[in-house]
Amino acid sequence: MTILNRRSLLLSALFAGTLATNAFAADKPKEIRIDWATYNPVSMVLKEKGLLEKEFEKDGIKIVWVQSAGSNKALEFLNAGSIDFGSTAGSAALVAKINGNPIKSIYVYSRPEWTALVTGKDSKITKVEDLKGKRVAVTRGTDPHIFLVRALQKAGLTEKDITPVLLQHADGKTALTRGDVDAWAGLDPMMAAAEIEDGAKLFYRNAEANTWGILNVREEFLKDQPDLVKRVLKVYEEARKFSLANYAEEKRVFTAVTKLPENVVDKQLKERTELTHSKIGKPQYDSILAAGVALQEAGVIKADVDVKKVLSDLIYDQVPLTN
Repeated sequence: MTILNRRSLLLSALFAGTLATNAFAADKPKEIRIDWATYNPVSMVLKEKGLLEKEFEKDGIKIVWVQSAGSNKALEFLNAGSIDFGSTAGSAALVAKINGNPIKSIYVYSRPEWTALVTGKDSKITKVEDLKGKRVAVTRGTDPHIFLVRALQKAGLTEKDITPVLLQHADGKTALTRGDVDAWAGLDPMMAAAEIEDGAKLFYRNAEANTWGILNVREEFLKDQPDLVKRVLKVYEEARKFSLANYAEEKRVFTAVTKLPENVVDKQLKERTELTHSKIGKPQYDSILAAGVALQEAGVIKADVDVKKVLSDLIYDQVPLTN
C-alpha cells in the first residue's frame, strides 16, 4: 500500500469518526420539555425543587416547563411536539391515542378523585337525571368530560339531552358561580374552591370513574431517548416519594403557586389525592378500559375501534423507576 493510500485511509477513518461523533451529539436533545399542572401536585414539587435541572445539568440539557390547564391541553402539546412529557387522565390519553396522538402512558403520578358533577348552592339539581335540558360547562377531551358522559349514560341520557358549554376548567367554575350554566363537570383544585368558597354542591360523585393521573411521553422521544426517559421517571419517583413523606412541603409548594386558601388545598390534596402508586400496569389498564368501553357504548368512541388493542399499545410498563 502506498503512503498516499495510507493517508487517504487514515483521513477517511478520521472523517467517519467525526461524523459518528457529530451524529451521536445530534441525537442528544438540548432540552427536555415537560408539563406541570395543578391537577398533578407531584409535577409542582418536581418543578419547585429543580430536581430535573440537577439531574441533567451535567449533560448540558435544559429543562423547559410548560403549564397544562387540562388533559386536553397536555395532549395538544404532546401531539404538536411542543412537550415531550405530559400529565393527563388515563381515559383522556386513551381517547387521544384512538384519535392518532402518538403517545405512550408510562407512569402513575396520582390516584385522584378530581372530578364530580357540580351545581350552585341554591340549585334544585340533585341527581344526574335533573340535567336534562340544562346548560353544563365541560372541557372536552378531559376526565371530567368523560365522567359526565358516563354519568349521563348511567342515567339513560346522552350529551344530546343537555346543552354542553365548552369551557376550560377554570372558566367552567366561573360560569357556574356566576349562574351562566346550571352545572359543571368540575376539576380540582377549582372544584374544591367552588365547594368551599362558593357553597357549590357536588351532587354526583363516583370515585371509581375517575381514571388515574398518568404521565405520557411522545412515542418518538421514548424510541430515540429511552435512557433519558428512564432518568426522568427516576427523578419523578423521587418527587412523588418526597411529596408522600412531606405533606407540609407539598402543601406549601401547591399553595404558593395556586394562591388558594389552606382549607381548599387540604380538600384536594388530603381528601381527594392519593400518591401511593407509581408503576403503571393492570389497575390502570382495567380502569381506563372500563372508561373506554363505556364511551364506546355511549357512541363517543366508534364501534369499529378495538379499544383493548389501542389501550395495550398506549400503556408502556417497561421503564424502570430506579437504577
